[in-house]
Amino acid sequence: MMNPVWLHTFCTLVEVNHFTQTAERLYMTQSGVSQHIKKLEQQVDCALLERHGKTFSLTIHGQNLYQKGSLLLKEWQYLEQQLKDDSPTSGVIKVQSPGSCGLQFYQQMLTLQSEHKGLTIDYRFAPNISVEQAIANHKADIGFVTQEPTLGEVSNYKIGTECLLLVSPRNIKKPTWQTLCDLGFIAHPDGQHHAQLLLSANYPEFEHINQIKQTGFSNQISLILEPVCLGLGFTVLPANAVSTFNKPDLINVHKLANSVNENIYVCYHRNRPFLKRMNTVIELIKTSLDP
Repeated sequence: MMNPVWLHTFCTLVEVNHFTQTAERLYMTQSGVSQHIKKLEQQVDCALLERHGKTFSLTIHGQNLYQKGSLLLKEWQYLEQQLKDDSPTSGVIKVQSPGSCGLQFYQQMLTLQSEHKGLTIDYRFAPNISVEQAIANHKADIGFVTQEPTLGEVSNYKIGTECLLLVSPRNIKKPTWQTLCDLGFIAHPDGQHHAQLLLSANYPEFEHINQIKQTGFSNQISLILEPVCLGLGFTVLPANAVSTFNKPDLINVHKLANSVNENIYVCYHRNRPFLKRMNTVIELIKTSLDP
């Protein structure tokens, strides 16, 4: 088994990129750092560094070990921390989701935090793919996404659904295919995914969103409908995102003949311990969603 102390010294050296400063950070001597690296190289039976006087570069084996070893160290540190503190209503919980569902979820978590002062909510909005990557890279404890994750490090399961809606300027009463093409599409980070689901189910002419000109883009969930209410285009959003818009009289929300619900999945790293406070948050969100 690889010595975790030597691995920690190696990863710190790679990050600091200086033997003396590494020794200072780890409260060691410089010769002690060198000794740890030498012992680790002997243990893995390959060179990890190429030394160039007082500087060094990583061998291909060193690069591979750092990439995997640094993640392993984080998992060990995380496990050690959580074994000491695994309360269902205290500690830090890092959550990410797209803004479409996050608007609702964040408010619910703030209410939870208000009830449990020992709980700290770190909530960040990001597109589906970024949420999945954050889980895989240990930058978030829980992710809520509207596309099923595909990364091997990420476990997930469906917790509910949300209705997708077509939103147009208020003067549009019946959004025909030609009407949509004339208007143009207001895009957003998950817009292509939402449009593919809803438009393909209701318009035989639809093949992909590139058939319709893009007339705007916003990555801020609260601003996506601003160009729509000005008549600059239409968009497709989950119902909760539409319900929070503060100018409802300036838009027209269309429930099309074939309603479409997008799935909402919760995801977490398959190799990290499942904390009690993670379950507290997930159960809270599940109660607000359709089965």
